[in-house]
Amino acid sequence: MSTRRIVTVSAGLSTPSSTRLLADRLTAATEASLADRGEKAETRVVELRDLAHDIMNAMTTRVPTGELPGVLEDIAAADGVIAVTPVFNASYSGLFKSFFDIVEPEALDGTPVLVAATGGSPRHSLVLEHALRPMFAYTRSVVVPTGVYAASEDWGAGGGGGRELSERVDRAARQLALLAADHAPGADDPYEEPTSFAELMSGLGA
Repeated sequence: MSTRRIVTVSAGLSTPSSTRLLADRLTAATEASLADRGEKAETRVVELRDLAHDIMNAMTTRVPTGELPGVLEDIAAADGVIAVTPVFNASYSGLFKSFFDIVEPEALDGTPVLVAATGGSPRHSLVLEHALRPMFAYTRSVVVPTGVYAASEDWGAGGGGGRELSERVDRAARQLALLAADHAPGADDPYEEPTSFAELMSGLGA
């Protein structure tokens, strides 16, 4: 049984928060989906509110301090990332964006990412498509097809919203587990050092 590393980033600002609750549900569902595939999950949940000062320092100095270097290393080595943000003014939170602004662009290249968000109104669910998905596409991440948005009504105990949220969580987790199981972090890029023109021509002789 191989081990797959999953890093969950939660940008909730309160304790407790619906953002952390959704992050935990996605993490647990991903662990279960990996187990179903015969893979062991090694998970880490990162609360950005605990790193807020270090994130701001890194934004202004470009030097990560405190626990931030270890978090950035784990992100770069992850087989899958779960990124969850609250919705503010129809977009991701400033803390969420600031954190991913200091992640080196190549760190997420090819990494499977599950995007998720929480908010009060269902009408903000499009934040997944117009804000989160494009941001991670820019980093050349592999964003799983299913994003998960949880509005206030989705936390209902029975029927409707609660059941639909559980279904979305399970579907997104299965998709992340499938991609994470096949992920090879740090694989050599065949185009990083292209074959020289002289080497190409040498193969054309006689």
